[in-house]
Amino acid sequence: MLLNMIEKSIGLDRWLFLKKFFQNPRDIGSIIPSSTSLTQKMLEPVRWGEINSLVELGAGTGVFTEAIHASKRPDCKVVIFEKDDEMRGQLQSQYSEFNFCKNAVELKKNLSDLGIDKVDCIISGLPFANFTQSDRSQIISQIKETLHEDGVFVTFQYSLQMKKMLQEEFAHMRIYLVPWNVPSAFVYVCRLKTTFVKHS
Repeated sequence: MLLNMIEKSIGLDRWLFLKKFFQNPRDIGSIIPSSTSLTQKMLEPVRWGEINSLVELGAGTGVFTEAIHASKRPDCKVVIFEKDDEMRGQLQSQYSEFNFCKNAVELKKNLSDLGIDKVDCIISGLPFANFTQSDRSQIISQIKETLHEDGVFVTFQYSLQMKKMLQEEFAHMRIYLVPWNVPSAFVYVCRLKTTFVKHS
C-alpha cells in the first residue's frame, strides 16, 4: 500500500529511478531523473535534419529517449544502451522501433553486430565519475572510434571531473552549466574536429 502511494505521488518513472539509485547508486548517479532544462541543453547541439544515426548511453527511465523519439527523423537509426534490465525492458516496450543493448563498455561490438560502423551523434547520461578509470577510458575510446569525424558527443556530469580527459581526447569541447537541474549539471559538447561539415 505504501509503495503504491509513493508511486502515485512522485510518478512511476521517478519512483523507479529512486528505487534503482538506492539499489545501485554507482550505476545510476543521481536520485532523480534529468530535468527539462537539462534535456533541452543536451539535445541543443543535435542537427536533427542531418542525423542518420544516434546512440544514447545510459538511458535510465528514458527522459532523453522520449525527446530523441519526438525529434528524430523517421529514417534515423537509434541505438539505446541501458545496463539495468528493468529500465531497459520498460524502454523496449515503449520504443520498439529502437535497437537496445546493455553494456556501454561493449559499444563498438554491439554497434558492429547491428551492422553500424559509424554514428552521427552520441548522447550520454552515464555517470562517468562513478566508473573505474579503465571503464571510462574504454568507453571514451570507443565513442571516438564509432563517431563520424564530423559527429557530436554530448554528455553531462555533476562536476568538472571529466573536463581534463575530454579536452585531451577531443579536438573541440565546450562546457555549459545547467543550474536549473537537481543537482546543477555541466553539459559537455565534444567533437573530433575543430571545424566540421556534414558528411556525405
